[in-house]
Amino acid sequence: MKFLIAGLGSVGRRHFRNLLALGEKDLLLLRTGRSTLPDEELAGFPVESDLRSALGRRPEAVIVANPTSLHLEVAIPAARAGCHVFLEKPISHSLQGVADLEREAADRSLQVAVGFQFRFHPGLRKVEALLRQEAVGLPLAARVHWGEYLPDWHPWEDFRKGYAARDDLGGGAVLTLCHPLDYLGWFFGEVEALWAFTGRRGLELPVEDEAEVGLRFRSGLLGSVHLSYNQQPAVHRLEVVGSRGTIVWDNADGAVRLAAAGPDGRVGERQIFSAPQGFERNLLFLGEMQDFLDAVRGKKAQPACTLADGRRALELALAALESARSGTLQLINKNDGAHRRGAS
Repeated sequence: MKFLIAGLGSVGRRHFRNLLALGEKDLLLLRTGRSTLPDEELAGFPVESDLRSALGRRPEAVIVANPTSLHLEVAIPAARAGCHVFLEKPISHSLQGVADLEREAADRSLQVAVGFQFRFHPGLRKVEALLRQEAVGLPLAARVHWGEYLPDWHPWEDFRKGYAARDDLGGGAVLTLCHPLDYLGWFFGEVEALWAFTGRRGLELPVEDEAEVGLRFRSGLLGSVHLSYNQQPAVHRLEVVGSRGTIVWDNADGAVRLAAAGPDGRVGERQIFSAPQGFERNLLFLGEMQDFLDAVRGKKAQPACTLADGRRALELALAALESARSGTLQLINKNDGAHRRGAS
């Protein structure tokens, strides 16, 4: 297959290397020339600077890894050209154009995968399996805390100039760190209402660097998500409280800890499910790319994380930003996912 990679920043380079590792050699690069990374590893691969020219070389799939606010400017023309699309998360910074991409993909029977790589974390997959098995009874509440220190992300560049810190490129903690909004939906289904507060006191950026989001799921489960650009050392942790115990996943060691009640209703023996030997972060990205290849080649009906999943996570992120801006509860429309203002 011929792949076009649009955007050769940090994640675009990772996808480039992973495609090579998966045996794909026919790679075409779409570049603006604004990357802050060295170019040596890209030597020898064809380069285009114009999207129309790049699509004219008939790639079969396009990897969209440019800044968030520019995603659909590549993804929609790619779908119109008949290309399958791997779309980095979040799928955009607004809902404008999302329906166009959905229509183009449906009309041409294209696969669109969204890059929520935590769906491929063995620990979170174990959490999903435990919930399916009702290991802690009825899930009642879930909390995610994800804090990182933004200046450490790309030490080779000024963090203030990167996409994550720029409003015009779709940055900010809510959009950039929206993985929990995806995997909580994967575990617990649809959200019916949310509220949020955001702050920007830590790094003095034009976007929020802290966010606290409260969620009420249609099942009745209550959730909360804290996102931070300021935290040192980094923390990424999920806790699920059920009617018969608790599940905890910690990204620091990748392990899942289960405390489940016995026949007497009291928590007895605790179990630890460790990450597989040799597990490391890039396996998440390799997993999502292999999953996309399998869907494109007809080995599975659709990717693990679909465009519909990506839309759902984006709707929640945008509702959180609107809640913080307006100071109101946001009610999520059951039919189309759109959010509307609730009681203040």
